[in-house]
Amino acid sequence: MALVDPEFTEELERFGVDTTLECFNCGTCAAICPLIYEHFPRKMIRYAQLGAKDRILENSDDLWRCLHCGLCTHTCPREANPGELILGLRRFVIANWRGTANV
Repeated sequence: MALVDPEFTEELERFGVDTTLECFNCGTCAAICPLIYEHFPRKMIRYAQLGAKDRILENSDDLWRCLHCGLCTHTCPREANPGELILGLRRFVIANWRGTANV
């Protein structure tokens, strides 16, 4: 069972992400993503929205699969900027890997 942190979206602002809650999980990003890998990036966005930090850290390898091609951001109907969220989650993972952020 994943622990959730309702303030995680605010914490992500330190990592350059301010649109986490804009996403309503329509799945457009997962449909357009050239990776076609287990609902990526939709799954990671949902983990971020829920504050499931442990799930993000457990699946952090997925974040580096992203090509940052911009297709998800370009097609997002809510302009939630999924590509930037993935980059912010990478920064979060690196900070926690180095032990410089509080989880």
